Amino acid sequence: MNNVFVYCELEGTQVAEVSQELLTKGRKLANTLGVSLEAIAIGTDIKGKVESQILPYGVDVLHIFDAPGLSPYTSKPHTAALVNLFKEEQPQICLMGADVVGRDLGPRVSSALHSGLTADCTALEIGVHEDKRAGKIYENLLYQIRPAFGGNIVATIINPDNRPQMATVRSGVMKAEVLDPNYQGKVVVEDVAKYIPEAEYVTQVLERHVEASKNNLKGAAIVVAGGYGVGSKEGFDQLRELAHVLHAEVGGSRAAVDAGFCEHELQIGQTGVTVRPKVYIACGISGAIQHVSGMKESGIIISINSDENAPINQLADYVITGTVEEVVPKLIKYYKQNSK
Repeated sequence: MNNVFVYCELEGTQVAEVSQELLTKGRKLANTLGVSLEAIAIGTDIKGKVESQILPYGVDVLHIFDAPGLSPYTSKPHTAALVNLFKEEQPQICLMGADVVGRDLGPRVSSALHSGLTADCTALEIGVHEDKRAGKIYENLLYQIRPAFGGNIVATIINPDNRPQMATVRSGVMKAEVLDPNYQGKVVVEDVAKYIPEAEYVTQVLERHVEASKNNLKGAAIVVAGGYGVGSKEGFDQLRELAHVLHAEVGGSRAAVDAGFCEHELQIGQTGVTVRPKVYIACGISGAIQHVSGMKESGIIISINSDENAPINQLADYVITGTVEEVVPKLIKYYKQNSK
């Protein structure tokens, strides 16, 4: 009762990276609260294939729903499984990834259970809230922290009275860490028919196409990112050449994407991808909080900017003052001459 739950998103029998990141965070929250961490996996032919991807993150109980029609994801069966399970288990917290699946499933579950949901959180903590007007003190609340008003403020959202407290978190915001490869958690294979009525299988997926991403920003060791200061699509071609020499990936700020300098899938920041490379080279990026939230945990940050007072320079380990047009070609020339 009143444990922390994480919904584990599956692609076939592969657990999504964002789910493993949330299992790590869920374990820490459960430790703070002194409760158990439980996980939910829903799919087809997944028994014996997902346990090793979930339990090592410190999961005490894994609920498996395994039946035909549960994969690929469709809204109604997964919603029914969670809603009916939560009515029994009464969790105090439920976490999901803020991707296509989580953004569809989370609101449906929270609406059915009349609980709150905070989307796109960047941090989760346990804290206390004093309601002076009602004369109440709420302990062990989930602080759901996210940027608001276009990233100009950071809001802390609480849900004092309704349960579960639900939050979605984008991939890459948290860090996945295996607690113990041999962690002994309990596996419960649920009676699917008990939780999911036959009437919920109203949607049948006849055909499905999955296209691999054209970039690997999240997994790149080096990222070369451009902002509005790059000036043009042609400027981004130079960044791509530098990235090619460094065996890096190219990213961009929202300003660069909005200006049409690069594709939306390359956007790094609050409304894009969160990255943690060993080296982050920021070219012509001012350093707005929306962008910084997606790259601040990079190992080494190098800023190339003509404005020596640009906010990004306060975060950078190394600052090169100059325009992208004059600095990047020199970097390309140097690395071509000196790379093995």
